[in-house]
Amino acid sequence: MKAILQRQAIISEVTVSQLEVMPDHVNMLISFKPKYAPSNIVKNLKGASARIWFKQYPETKKLLWGGHLWSPSYYMGTLGDMSKEVVEKYIESQYTEAMRRQLKGYYGKK
Repeated sequence: MKAILQRQAIISEVTVSQLEVMPDHVNMLISFKPKYAPSNIVKNLKGASARIWFKQYPETKKLLWGGHLWSPSYYMGTLGDMSKEVVEKYIESQYTEAMRRQLKGYYGKK
C-alpha cells in the first residue's frame, strides 16, 4: 500500500514527507499546491489506491467492509501552530506503537 500511495501522490503532484501504513489506518504528512482542494487530494489518493489495490489483490475485496478498501471518512489537519518535526514524530510514534502491539499479540506477551 505504501508504494501505491507514493506513486499516486507523485501523479497527483503531492509531496509525501512521511507515510506510515497502520493495520487500520494510514498516516501521511503531505503538501500540495494551494490550487488543489484538500478534499479532492484525499478522494484522489483513496480512490486511485483502492483501484490499484483491488487490481493487484482482487481476492481481498470480499474480505473487506462491503468491498470497500477505505472508509468514507478521513481526518486532515494543517500544521498551523505545530512544527513539521512534531507531526513527523507523532506519525513515527504511531507506527512504533502499532508494531509493538502487533508483536505483543504475535508472541502472546503482555
